[in-house]
Amino acid sequence: QVQLVESGGGSVQVGGSLTLSCEVSGDIFTRLIMGWYRPVPGKQRELVARISSGGGTNYKDSVKGRFTISRDNDKKMVYLQMNNLQREDTAIYYCNSFSSTLVAWGQGAQVTVSA
Repeated sequence: QVQLVESGGGSVQVGGSLTLSCEVSGDIFTRLIMGWYRPVPGKQRELVARISSGGGTNYKDSVKGRFTISRDNDKKMVYLQMNNLQREDTAIYYCNSFSSTLVAWGQGAQVTVSA
């Protein structure tokens, strides 16, 4: 079993910053691909950022240069540093873990960006 617990959501003004954290249970964290997703109206959850077990990263085009995903394999944590937040970034952000046999989701962290 893998369980994900998120923290760090909140409300900021346009241009502000937030950092989301995701704590992963179990002893297989180093083998997991980790990502952050958010719902899109009329669509399923979209990938915001992901990081491989080896540290390679991918980002949604609209967040490139503003968001940074990172992981700490010793602490079994994954982070999403969000800078220069915009109103369209307002969403519930879900932490995700993926392996060849298992997918797990966090409970969601609300991020609200206002003028």
